[in-house]
Amino acid sequence: MGIIKFDVYRNPNIGVFFQANDNFLISPPGVTSSKISKITGHLKVSNVSTSIGGSRLIGALTAMNSNGIIVSKLIEGFEEKIITKETGLSLQKLNSRFTSAGNLIAANDYGAIVSSLISEEEAKNISKILKVPVKRMNVSSMYLIGAMIKATNTGAIAHPIINDNNLKTIRDVLQVDVKNTTVNSGVPYVSSGIISNTENILVGSQTRGSELVMITNAFGI
Repeated sequence: MGIIKFDVYRNPNIGVFFQANDNFLISPPGVTSSKISKITGHLKVSNVSTSIGGSRLIGALTAMNSNGIIVSKLIEGFEEKIITKETGLSLQKLNSRFTSAGNLIAANDYGAIVSSLISEEEAKNISKILKVPVKRMNVSSMYLIGAMIKATNTGAIAHPIINDNNLKTIRDVLQVDVKNTTVNSGVPYVSSGIISNTENILVGSQTRGSELVMITNAFGI
């Protein structure tokens, strides 16, 4: 147990490139086997290597819990087959003009918060695939709710701008405690700098000690 500081492609924004749940890591092609082994060993998961629409930005283009995965409509057929074959998860393309599913959806196995940019009808579809209640919301004029929240089944962290009223809503939906913090020395879009599941956490290499304390407390690691 314990948080590991990490980078990929000499970049601390590790959450942009990877997506994980309690069973699988989805990683982009070209990451060294030693780095993949370090991540999968820490999270105790199996690795699935694929691009999404030819892109390495797996974390930005997907949202996932233990029940299903929402992916960008940019995904190619062969990429979809890799994910469904190797994970067995139900998969759905995000029916939206917006392609960054990971920036629009924050989910765990208890609930999901989705951006109000996503239609009510699509929110219902997301609920069916992830098998959890879904709440549409935004914070002030900020709509990238998936980038602003990172959740597991044991806790969650959130952008510092999210106030107590919104934190209560998030707690009620995700059924875990939520704490305001940043990652990578002040980055408020917390999902960009973290790979997490119920087992463990990896954070970007630029994350400060004070941020590590908040993240550790939030997730109970």
